[in-house]
Amino acid sequence: MKPVNLTALKPFIPSGKDFPAAKRFFLDLGFSMNWEAPGLAELQLGAAAFLLQDFHHQDMQDNLMMYATVDDLDAWWKHIQTSGVLTRYAGVRAKAPTDYPWGQREVHLVDPAGVCWHFAAQKPR
Repeated sequence: MKPVNLTALKPFIPSGKDFPAAKRFFLDLGFSMNWEAPGLAELQLGAAAFLLQDFHHQDMQDNLMMYATVDDLDAWWKHIQTSGVLTRYAGVRAKAPTDYPWGQREVHLVDPAGVCWHFAAQKPR
């Protein structure tokens, strides 16, 4: 029996204590909002999308990490810096592009809830 292929994967990401601020953070970062319902919003940038949920559980948020690839990691880093999110939102922090021992170059961005986003350059297949 042939397995069915997944066509999308959209994780539910906690907003932390301030759902409206979390939405603004991602919009300021360049995401667009596809739709919004009470306590839930779908955000998208390029082909990647996720569901931002009005949910707060600090232990979970501090241990949740997302991995995303971008076309140009250095351009994405510059965009993060110029977007204003690093100074406009409490708790947000980032680490510049860094080469890691596992052979990946990544930018780390911690969102207002404490979720760590790993952005890496897309490697050729």
